[in-house]
Amino acid sequence: MVNFPAVTIITPVYNGGQVFEECLDSVLQYKPSDWELIVVDDGSTDGSDRMAAEKGAHLLKTGGRMGPGAARNIGAREASGEYVCFIDADCAVNEFTFGNIAAELREYPEMEAFFGSYDDSPAAPNFVAQYKNLFHRYVHQIADEEASTFWAGCGIVRRATFLALGGFDLHRFNRPSIEDIELGYRIRQLGGKIRIAKSVQVKHYKAWNMYSLIKTDVFDRGVPWTRLLLANEICRVNELNIQISQKISVAAVYLLVASVVAALFQPAALILTAGLAALLTVVNWDVYRYFHQYRGFEFALKVVPMHWLYYLYAGASFIIGTMAHYYDVLTGRDKFVLEPSVTAAAARELARNR
Repeated sequence: MVNFPAVTIITPVYNGGQVFEECLDSVLQYKPSDWELIVVDDGSTDGSDRMAAEKGAHLLKTGGRMGPGAARNIGAREASGEYVCFIDADCAVNEFTFGNIAAELREYPEMEAFFGSYDDSPAAPNFVAQYKNLFHRYVHQIADEEASTFWAGCGIVRRATFLALGGFDLHRFNRPSIEDIELGYRIRQLGGKIRIAKSVQVKHYKAWNMYSLIKTDVFDRGVPWTRLLLANEICRVNELNIQISQKISVAAVYLLVASVVAALFQPAALILTAGLAALLTVVNWDVYRYFHQYRGFEFALKVVPMHWLYYLYAGASFIIGTMAHYYDVLTGRDKFVLEPSVTAAAARELARNR
């Protein structure tokens, strides 16, 4: 296989443990021989840094806990490839991942970035983890191939563009959040194209539980994403987790809760409850059919209330994010506005590299 253009794989890690070893082993097993591998250790205390060095990765260090965004930025500055390929430390590639990446680069040379998805066999066996990882995959697999966002779990970006934009924004996002989504919007703002490469897949090992799922979805993703959407017109697109059907579902699930409460005082309200439940089922039928296809009827049945809970806290995220946005507007310090000056500088840099 001809491997052109050159690619540098970058994996940030903090106390990755056995999962990180599986990630490294898969990357080393399947990566093309002329692709560079950089591991950026973020202050691990479990020997992840030593293991990476012993396995032959080019090891860099952040010098302390700075977060995966900072680690990826450090790796990109040291990379030698024309493109940088971010692979999370809790993901494993398969025998087709890098070959499909190379094919994407050859077929779509005009793209500034593209990203893949999780595969259909997440490693953690518990229900919440299976649901979350498979739903994440579903969202990416059904989306339009032309994207406005980015995903750093398995994402590839032209190094010159990434550096011209200043990499991931550590000022807005000083801990793991939506720094990859925000980077995608900045790439699109300067006129760059982003693609969802659905054939590029990785296995996710994260063992989500109910607490970590809701905390991450609300405070690390939903709230900041809402603030980003409200602050920038370019971000208001109908894709991924903000499609029209999902907005309808959020409204329906809140009305459903209200109708259940009303039914305690007026049993006739149960008619409305049944109608709303039917609406939610119809609108999300493709989701439930997807889970039935991959995990069977019993699993899909358990997904229904879990998915409605998702819409419930997604609505709460929007409310909190909206309140935060208007507070920022009133105080005149909205840090979520994309900066035109950064974009203009990046556009000039991009033109010089073409």
